[in-house]
Amino acid sequence: MLRLGYSVLVVSDKAAFGVEILPRVTVSGLRSGNRDNSSALGACCGDSEQNGLILDPDKTENEDKTEVDDVPAFLEYTIGQLRIATSGFAAENIVSEHGEKAPNVVYRGKLENQRRVAVKRFNRSAWPDARQFLEEAKSVGQLRNNKLANLLGCCCEGDERLLVAEFMPNETLAKHLFHWETQPMKWAMRLRVALCLALALEYCTNKGRALYHDLNAYRVLFDDEGNPRLSCFGLMKNSRDGRSYSTNLAFTPPEYLRTGRVTPESVIYSFGTLLLDLLSGKHIPPSHALDLIRDRNIQTLMDSCLEGQFSNDEGTELVHLASRCLQYEPRERPNPKSLVASLIPLQKETEVPSHVLMGIPFGPAALPLSPLGEACLRIDLTVILEILEKIGYKDDEGAAAELSFQMWTNQMQETLNSKQKGDAAFRRKDFKAAIESYSQFIDAGTMVSPTVYARRSLCYLMIDMPEEALNDALQAQVISPVWHIASYLQAVALFALGRENEAQLALKEGSTLENKRNSAANK
Repeated sequence: MLRLGYSVLVVSDKAAFGVEILPRVTVSGLRSGNRDNSSALGACCGDSEQNGLILDPDKTENEDKTEVDDVPAFLEYTIGQLRIATSGFAAENIVSEHGEKAPNVVYRGKLENQRRVAVKRFNRSAWPDARQFLEEAKSVGQLRNNKLANLLGCCCEGDERLLVAEFMPNETLAKHLFHWETQPMKWAMRLRVALCLALALEYCTNKGRALYHDLNAYRVLFDDEGNPRLSCFGLMKNSRDGRSYSTNLAFTPPEYLRTGRVTPESVIYSFGTLLLDLLSGKHIPPSHALDLIRDRNIQTLMDSCLEGQFSNDEGTELVHLASRCLQYEPRERPNPKSLVASLIPLQKETEVPSHVLMGIPFGPAALPLSPLGEACLRIDLTVILEILEKIGYKDDEGAAAELSFQMWTNQMQETLNSKQKGDAAFRRKDFKAAIESYSQFIDAGTMVSPTVYARRSLCYLMIDMPEEALNDALQAQVISPVWHIASYLQAVALFALGRENEAQLALKEGSTLENKRNSAANK
């Protein structure tokens, strides 16, 4: 559900900006002979009534109402903490666009308190001045808003520079617009994305952070509930002296090409390119889009997947707003407050949750659970034990090679004997003996096995030691970052500890990883 409480200031284009802008083109009547009020994208388009928000005129200065209380204060982390959180910066945890080839790589991670995070690791030469990096990060870290993927902390240790932000699990706007798999983004959701971004920019501007670097569809993320969030990473440059725009020059604000400087007006230009993305479902160069608007060839600009979803007025207003943002002269562009005022009346289906509009699974029943997932939800330790016994050690990478190697030192042989004793105790359900033997294997440190940690975790659960079980499940995930068993056992331990919300997240993570694993195996 979208809840907003902003008053709307309506001004004429000339009064607001002092200039004429591109011709105001309506979406209706683009097809030959189409003289009625239907949409240019087909006679089946929706009616022109807008399902807008009821605005409260008393709520004029309430940007702080969107500030959030459940986000922790900004912290400084050690490189050791973030290495553990990302399983040693494992390649499997990379979520940034260009993977390991990017100069600054973003990883998914999980802190000790189970909070999911995104960790951006900068190129080691990006920020040589540690104080400058820390000051910038702390400044951005003061922002707290439900339209942002908020910055939770940073690491400034030696030549390492990292940022830690809230993790958004439901991909980027680029993914949902340009590379969708199940359904194209609906018109109502596109309008919601535009408004949420405008609100985020207005909040940042009011807090003295009006500059946003390289605003594009990859900077827009979706949270657990499918709500759009603006990444906080764009509020800092990729390096002290680096470029603020990494995209094709065709999408770069014209004044940036002249001066190399980002201004608040440059951010509005980039917002205009995002509006074009939302309108077209493609990444169209602004010059080409403006030519289409001038020639009144809007039909070519609009995404054909949107046919029947919007009225003439809605399409016209959004095209008109995009053209205002893309004015060549920076002073002729609207400010964030004006963007919000223009977008609020256009909102549709405001009572429908974002995850419904997006078709994103949400809630405990969102993903169908496997037998193992169901057992974890019920905390059925007997069934979990049977499944772990059946799986054996086949998920341990290199385990077979280790066991077939003949020339063991005495210490390695003793380590193997400990594991074998632990396995025997595990099978006969002597859990205390199994814990003792598995602990000897782990403490020896000559071999690493996620399965041993998983088995010891279950043993701890069997004797009602959920905190120790959780630690072992986390360690199993450090060793094997995308192993679904580790996430499932974390869920069971968290359920046992009464941490319901965190347990549901771990259960969802385990189910997602298991589904991905099964899909890959079936290809």
